[in-house]
Amino acid sequence: MHFKLICAFVQDDKTNAVMKAARKKGATGATVITSAHGEGVDVRKTFLGLNLETHRDVIFFLVEEHLAREILESIATIGEFDVKPGTGIAFQIDVEDAVGVVHQMAKLKDVVEGEL
Repeated sequence: MHFKLICAFVQDDKTNAVMKAARKKGATGATVITSAHGEGVDVRKTFLGLNLETHRDVIFFLVEEHLAREILESIATIGEFDVKPGTGIAFQIDVEDAVGVVHQMAKLKDVVEGEL
């Protein structure tokens, strides 16, 4: 079984919705890093030295490769990434090897066979 790592940078108020959407499409879990911040094409304005931006969460999903694209598209829809700038981004990376995922492989076996 081959895996992809989906990395999603989302507005913190959309984290739960993104995780729920990913689970509906086959993600078996996630790791969330809270209170990240970054900068896009346009530099955010400040007021008296304070940033006027929302916090971001970084969500990592290790998913089976046949489910990855559908999960990624679902995340983009729920996170409204293509609706307006600054709402978030997500991308996937090939995973060469992974350990500690035996329990995921057992659960995903039937799901992936159904996709093929």
